[in-house]
Amino acid sequence: MAKNRSTPAKGLRGSKAGLVLSLGSSALAVVRATKQVRRAKGTHDKLSTADAVAGMLPLITSAALVLRQLRGRRQEGSGASA
Repeated sequence: MAKNRSTPAKGLRGSKAGLVLSLGSSALAVVRATKQVRRAKGTHDKLSTADAVAGMLPLITSAALVLRQLRGRRQEGSGASA
């Protein structure tokens, strides 16, 4: 018997702790990717450098999305008291 799931489950990302954890993991991934870019520049390999830079773009985007969610939560909390 299958459950009807019309709305996607938020899971841990729906909680504030989950959002902070997601932001932390995104930040660590950006640090790793930055190190990869530095290594690629050191070898003067343009293809490796381009690959490393392209790999950073989705990480930066996901970090920005999590920050937007955190800001939205903070504004909801302060707007409810007015």
